[in-house]
Amino acid sequence: MTSTVNPQRTRYLAGLSLFVFILLWHGIASWLATPVLPEPIKVAEVLWSEIYHGDLLHHLGMTLFRLTTSFIIAMILGSALGILLGRTPTIDHFFDNWLIIFLNIPALVTIILCYVWFGLSEVAAILAVVVNKLPNVIVTLREGAKSLDKDLLEMAQSYRLTRKKILTQVIWPQLHPYFMAAARSGIALTWKIVLVVELLGRSDGMGFQLHLFFQLFDVASILAYTIAFITVIQIIEISLLKPLDRYGRRWQR
Repeated sequence: MTSTVNPQRTRYLAGLSLFVFILLWHGIASWLATPVLPEPIKVAEVLWSEIYHGDLLHHLGMTLFRLTTSFIIAMILGSALGILLGRTPTIDHFFDNWLIIFLNIPALVTIILCYVWFGLSEVAAILAVVVNKLPNVIVTLREGAKSLDKDLLEMAQSYRLTRKKILTQVIWPQLHPYFMAAARSGIALTWKIVLVVELLGRSDGMGFQLHLFFQLFDVASILAYTIAFITVIQIIEISLLKPLDRYGRRWQR
């Protein structure tokens, strides 16, 4: 017996959870009374000031630009290569060790090497993020391509469906969960790598600012910038990824 999810109840629980989190944060901060953990109201004041009088929007925009560019490149290349490997065993066996190597290279090493080889440029920064994210997308889509239902493919071919219909009505619905898994984990991983890239070799962006606040021991600004970026990522999840997921799963209804 399956239970239906009440959207109103879900929103209520989400709001209650956030309220409890802020209340707990306020209580601990008030009890400690230390600059190391400022109260939520203090962080909110800093956030408001940075939005209207500071450089938060500029740095946030630069980070989102790097995030979006590298994410799109990694998803397109990774999806194409992953499907190719998943549908071609010979190529998959040949490049399997390559994937293992790239999956286990620390992100910090890749970032440093890109800056050393290509200079402290925007291209090197984006390339470093793409190289770090690409293997994860390839592996996820490869597993999806390997799990495609051969009977459905043979049936579609026997009915002489066009390649476009086979792709959109047979292959894509099966690959959709893997693509969304790669996309969701990709955003979470990509923006963390972008911050390290900015910290090491850029003169703007959220990572650069967080490094500056760390040197000044400004915890309130660190938390304010973090909250701003997490809020934007949540907006992307709610307004883009979830609708895309629902659209891709419409055939299940």
